[in-house]
Amino acid sequence: MAPRREAPRPQQRQSRQRIAVRLLAAGLGVAAGVLLVGALWPESDRAVREEALPSAASLAELPSRPITVLLIGSDADRRGAVRNDAAPPGPANSDALLLVQVDPNAPLQVLSLPIETPVTLPGDKKPVALGSLYRRGGPALVAGATAELVGLPKGQPDRYLVLPRSALRELVDGLGRVEISPDRSMKYSDKAQKLTIQLEGGLQLLGGRQMEHLLRFRDKERGEEGRRERQQMAVESVLRQMGQRQQLQQLPDLLGRLQNQVDTNLTQSEALSLLAAALQPSQPVRFRSLPVDPAARTQPWPN
Repeated sequence: MAPRREAPRPQQRQSRQRIAVRLLAAGLGVAAGVLLVGALWPESDRAVREEALPSAASLAELPSRPITVLLIGSDADRRGAVRNDAAPPGPANSDALLLVQVDPNAPLQVLSLPIETPVTLPGDKKPVALGSLYRRGGPALVAGATAELVGLPKGQPDRYLVLPRSALRELVDGLGRVEISPDRSMKYSDKAQKLTIQLEGGLQLLGGRQMEHLLRFRDKERGEEGRRERQQMAVESVLRQMGQRQQLQQLPDLLGRLQNQVDTNLTQSEALSLLAAALQPSQPVRFRSLPVDPAARTQPWPN
């Protein structure tokens, strides 16, 4: 016959009851704390969710038709500078020329225009380099020559933008530096220009001054062709940085700061509209380069 268990003593029952009450109170306290935190600090407010951040389409209303913009990279340091402070010294030149078509219903098209492309102006007996036209007649002369070279319809390009070196630096620094991956190291020094370029190859973050050096570097082997490849790399990197949702909300302020540093017939609202179309994530950029040799220009642009 099994031994009988003794009934718990009053002191033991009271002790167990106190432990149970404490555990219940602790559980209720945790539950109440979670509910209170949830009420005061809802989950949706703890961090800015990606869907709450602006998208490219929220920048402005998209353009109603394709818009063509002539982008002129000036070797002058600042807007309106009479001289280029470069080599060889003299009036400001166009160091880079890009024709950009922004279509709200198609990928962004970028055509690189070699500055060494020969063009013959009315009244001239000999051809001159396309890059030299900016100092002779400003954006209007460059736009006219470009339209004839590419075969643009009358009235195009619709807009122009002259970007001096200081505006380029402001743009890149305003984006918080830009991720880019040069395929080689670049070293150059010129005391006359007070210019020292020292960049390493590989993936890295570049500030405005470093980006300027990347685009100014010209080596003996690849010359202007190598610079055009780096221009394409820079355009892709800047657009990728602009398209990040954390950056989109800062673009209106950044464009406002740049408005007085560039020469353009674009208003800020027009610029935002073009960016809204250009930065759509489903639209990759299509790059082409105008052949220097006229005989090789077989396809119209854009296509």
